[in-house]
Amino acid sequence: MSENGLLTYAPDYGIPPGETLLETLETLGITQANLAERTGRPLKTINEVIKGKTRITPDTALQLERVLGVPAGFWNNRERLYREALARQLEREQLRAQASWLRELPLSAMVKLRWVEKLDDKAEQVREVLRFFGVASRHQWQAIWAQERAHFRKSCAFQSDLGSLAAWLRKGELVAQQIRCGPYNEGKFRSTLRQVRGLTVEDPSVFVRRLVESCASCGVAIVFVPELPRTRASGATRWLTPEKALIQLSLRYKTDDHLWFTFFHEAGHIALHGKRVIFLEKATGRGKIGHEQAANRFAEEILIPKRDFDRFVASGQFAEQAIAQFASDLGIAPGIVVGRLQHHGFLRYDQCNGMKRRFIWANGNRA
Repeated sequence: MSENGLLTYAPDYGIPPGETLLETLETLGITQANLAERTGRPLKTINEVIKGKTRITPDTALQLERVLGVPAGFWNNRERLYREALARQLEREQLRAQASWLRELPLSAMVKLRWVEKLDDKAEQVREVLRFFGVASRHQWQAIWAQERAHFRKSCAFQSDLGSLAAWLRKGELVAQQIRCGPYNEGKFRSTLRQVRGLTVEDPSVFVRRLVESCASCGVAIVFVPELPRTRASGATRWLTPEKALIQLSLRYKTDDHLWFTFFHEAGHIALHGKRVIFLEKATGRGKIGHEQAANRFAEEILIPKRDFDRFVASGQFAEQAIAQFASDLGIAPGIVVGRLQHHGFLRYDQCNGMKRRFIWANGNRA
């Protein structure tokens, strides 16, 4: 069925137009030799056309129209349909040969999230997945998605699965394509980040929409995409065009301190590092580690400025009431303060977690 809902017919077999030509000759009582003489074509050429070894060219179609009285458009269309059928047969064979690739992807999870359709035919399943990734073959998929094309905040304790990571990133691209953004404006983006900081105290029903709208006006698309099995990435940053950046979030740890730190960390890559090649966090080069540290400092300074954090730490008052008051003074969620204190060792990781807010996915695709 086509996209407009109309039924289409795409046979998986081809009938050479030469068979129709032979039937026409027999009906008219014309031999191949006689046709060759009438058209001025070699008998061998006529025989190869009938056997499907030689194409019916537009010139030949015009000659057949004059000799047999059958319109040239008919012969041209028969030739086109035959060659298209041959191409489809070849494509199906090639797709079937790539079926083992599906085992490298989280296909069940992608089907469950309705990113792709579940199909019984292996060739059609491969075609469906290739369509999702926007590539023509597994080879092109490997060439594109095996590269380090995004800078991830990911767990250092686990190795991400390429297939899962690629699917997660691709879904982010597809969602971002639906977000209309103005051209990227660095100054406006930095100013917006200061404003959206106050959204940390809001519910997802409020902050998701406002965060997306505010950043889109600066040229940055914000998308929330559920983590796939073995993705192990909480965030990613990349440039889709020279004027449109993408920040992708997964809610990997499901608490507000992780979500907001990840967002501002990724925003730091955009604000600080511009449109350079974006890289994986697991990279060990000094420059890349420097970028990570800079993004961390950027996120920390926006959420809780160092002078304010140092002042609070110096007080030594880490009871929940004191944390709540400090967060209120800063205009941020108290869970963010708890996460910062835990990260710097002023609280154990089992302390004050009740002050953090936990998020879950609704409808499979939205926070």
